[in-house]
Amino acid sequence: MTEPITLPPVGPASARPPAVERDALRDSVLAHLSRAGGVLLTGPAGIGRTAVVSQVVADVGARGHQVLRCSPSPAERDSPFLALIDLLSGVGDDTLAMLAAHERAVLETTLLRSAPARGADPGAPTGGRDALVLRIAVRKVLALLGAAGPLLLVVDDAQWLDRPTAEILKYVAHRADAGLWVLVTVRTGSTGNDGGLSSGRADGSHGVQELCPGPLRRIRVPPMTAHEIAELLERHDHPSWPRPLVARLHQASGGNPRTALELSSALDERARGANQDVPDAAEPLPVPDALRRPILDRIDALPAGARHTLVVAGAAVRPTVELVRRAGRHEAAAELDTCMRHGILAVLPGPDHGIISFLDPLTPMVLRAETPYERLVAAHRALADASDDPVERAHHLARLAAGPDPVVAARLTAAASAARRRGSPRTAARLGRLAAEYTPAGQAHADIARRLTAAEDAIEAADLDFARQLAHEVLGDARRPADRVRAWNVVIDSCGQAMAEIADVFPEAVRDAGGDPELLAPLHYRMSWREWMVGGSAARAHGHAVRAAGLAARTGDRRTELMALTQQAALELFLGLPQAEATLAAALAAPHDVHAMTHHNGPLYLKHRFHLGRDELGEARAELRTLVYRLRQRGSADSLSQCLIGLAQVEIHRGRCRPALTIARQSLRITEESGLSQGPAWYAVSLAETAGGSLSRALTAAETARRHSEDDDDRLFLPRALHAEGRIRLFIGQYEQAAELLTRTAELETAQGQQDPAARRWHADLAEALAACGAPDEAEAVIALARRQAERLGRPGVLATLDRAAAAASVARGELDQAARGVEHAAARLRATGYPLEEARAHLSLGRVRRLLGDEATARAAFAGALRIFTKAGARSWVSMTRAERDRAQDGSACCPEQGSWAEHLTPTERSVVARVAQGATNREIAAGLVVSVKTVEAALTRAYRKLGAKSRVEIARMVLTPGS
Repeated sequence: MTEPITLPPVGPASARPPAVERDALRDSVLAHLSRAGGVLLTGPAGIGRTAVVSQVVADVGARGHQVLRCSPSPAERDSPFLALIDLLSGVGDDTLAMLAAHERAVLETTLLRSAPARGADPGAPTGGRDALVLRIAVRKVLALLGAAGPLLLVVDDAQWLDRPTAEILKYVAHRADAGLWVLVTVRTGSTGNDGGLSSGRADGSHGVQELCPGPLRRIRVPPMTAHEIAELLERHDHPSWPRPLVARLHQASGGNPRTALELSSALDERARGANQDVPDAAEPLPVPDALRRPILDRIDALPAGARHTLVVAGAAVRPTVELVRRAGRHEAAAELDTCMRHGILAVLPGPDHGIISFLDPLTPMVLRAETPYERLVAAHRALADASDDPVERAHHLARLAAGPDPVVAARLTAAASAARRRGSPRTAARLGRLAAEYTPAGQAHADIARRLTAAEDAIEAADLDFARQLAHEVLGDARRPADRVRAWNVVIDSCGQAMAEIADVFPEAVRDAGGDPELLAPLHYRMSWREWMVGGSAARAHGHAVRAAGLAARTGDRRTELMALTQQAALELFLGLPQAEATLAAALAAPHDVHAMTHHNGPLYLKHRFHLGRDELGEARAELRTLVYRLRQRGSADSLSQCLIGLAQVEIHRGRCRPALTIARQSLRITEESGLSQGPAWYAVSLAETAGGSLSRALTAAETARRHSEDDDDRLFLPRALHAEGRIRLFIGQYEQAAELLTRTAELETAQGQQDPAARRWHADLAEALAACGAPDEAEAVIALARRQAERLGRPGVLATLDRAAAAASVARGELDQAARGVEHAAARLRATGYPLEEARAHLSLGRVRRLLGDEATARAAFAGALRIFTKAGARSWVSMTRAERDRAQDGSACCPEQGSWAEHLTPTERSVVARVAQGATNREIAAGLVVSVKTVEAALTRAYRKLGAKSRVEIARMVLTPGS
């Protein structure tokens, strides 16, 4: 229990999930500035440097700090001191009046606030004594402004800064006081030049890094994710494009928000002109003249040979110097070097004698649009002849084909298989769809098979809209039950966590399957998931999993058998059934299936959860790290995201908060870019922020996870989101809300049939929340049930956290000596089982109990122990909380009235409460001083009234303050 912490309000304004990368960037900037120093933000035009600056300025302003800002433009570059005038425009004359007379005169003249002296140069001083006086005057003004608190100096687009202003700001930076924060942004070109970051450049950038006081941190503003681009378009009232089209906009723009907005506007204009809502996905994106013209200017400046080579490189799927040379461009190396010098492309090191990368993703699109058709055909023909890669070759053959062609279709099918083996399911899906399009009309079976395979590849690539589109196409054409059931399975898999939306699919699929066990096996596997996620019954889900595994074994479908056995083992673990280990062993036994063994619902992933149940954290981490490595090489985005979520949780258990936060954010980025259900990833971010970040951000993430789960009607995941939110509210002192959320968690998990408290570790948190609300009996009932389950299954880590929760119940009863012994025992058990953050929480609880007992020295030692563990783990919010408690003066301990006969029958908690009542403290003030909840104070006071026979606070005060009473 702790004193409530005030968090920012969470309401409609925060309903949209934050853009994690931008928030993290803002936080990085603020964190460095607050430690003193300067930050240099870099990035190309339109990437969002100014938006990040505005976020930082808003945050600093909300804290009550002052901000001076200037944003020079190219037209102002040759106007001396114009940026300085802009920067100091908000500085009042009263501040200038505090300068010496000669300093004020020079500064006011420079800022054009007064006329120059008669006979003086009408321009501002640029050299000599006046220039030095001006620098000193500016520095003094900034020091005066910063005397009341930090002062943020912002120079946005410093590459346009006029030289005299730059020289003054460099002078200030070299002599900056601790309270001066400097944030500078500079535009970097797509060619990779540093925009004049190095000192002494003659390009007018004036060594912008020297504008920042040391230590300097350079931060590159990253491109936006596909999810952020979608939100950006929404906020600017652009059409709600389908996700695949948003993905194309993201890819074409390179994540540059300004470019994405211009492409979307051009797309909308063309769609309106063609009287269609959504352009054909096969059409090239229109590139507006504002984006096309600079690219054409660079291309037109090339010699003819280099332009021809550029067309060939732009037509290739994976262009390399060697491939372009074999395609007939014998001077490829020299001509590509010319293109590099013109800032069009880069040649990266690679196994194929240099991979060609276009610096602007729009360049190949503009090239295709501006190149005559005959030259493009010649380029594709040359590349098809030159390529020995089946994917590359098939792509060019398809470009050359005039219509359906069985040879081209077969080549595309083989290329899709090659892409699948390489771990590129998205490429495989596109090639498979092309293969179906080039399949002659008389080969309907081959056409359907190719579309279904492409749809399954799209599922692996998390291109769920594309997969669903292909599946519905097949359902409109197919008559064979096997084809129809296979398509229904794609529809089911494409819904992600939102299985409630497809209730009508299962009856249709079962009807199409008839009594065929081979078709029913994968359907029963999926019905198991639906029963758990939507029906909320692990027992019924277990029945479907058992049936799926049996049917698959009979028909020789090893993949479905392994996935069903894994689901069966997971349910048995959740239900606390003794055969869970044996079922997992059967799923891990040979023969293996590559897909099952690298899937997040497969046995290798589930294995780490069994390790966690046995408190084998190192083994769990090793399993997940191996699986993540494999999935990064070749695997689905969904599986990679889920494995990262599991790895983040393991790292939190191990007390490695910073890596956990990084991993959780990676998972969220993958789900955003892939269009997957985001609830699980937001849940992981919430846990990681709770452990090693900000409790405010953690609460926002938990609420976002809960909303996603509620929107999807996902009863399997909703309890986890509720648990995450309940824990945070427990930690910040919102005990009633915490108890309500955690009680709902318990109700949902119990209804599903949970019997293993290690599967979802909410029991101790619920008990602590109930105890903090003054309900120790309810808390002990929760503990007793969980303890019986944990002892039966051998879960020492769970038992240790229950010991800590039992101590909280003892505190609520006023049994402080028993609570101290219990929490000391819990800390020892948690140290033995290897849960550092839980152990530190026990030390923190011990410090609070010892303080209630009046043992301040032991309390501070316990706080110091907690602080040591939290600091080592990187648990930032816990470090702040623990320091505050360690440094808190024992409120009222020095002035408590001498105890008399009134105190003989009271517990230590009741004595402390009564003593403070006698001093006139309110219940809330008493709760804050004793670090307990208001309900605990009220309960203790009620018991004290009864024991003392008092009826009012006045009678209490009289008893305590009357000697001998």
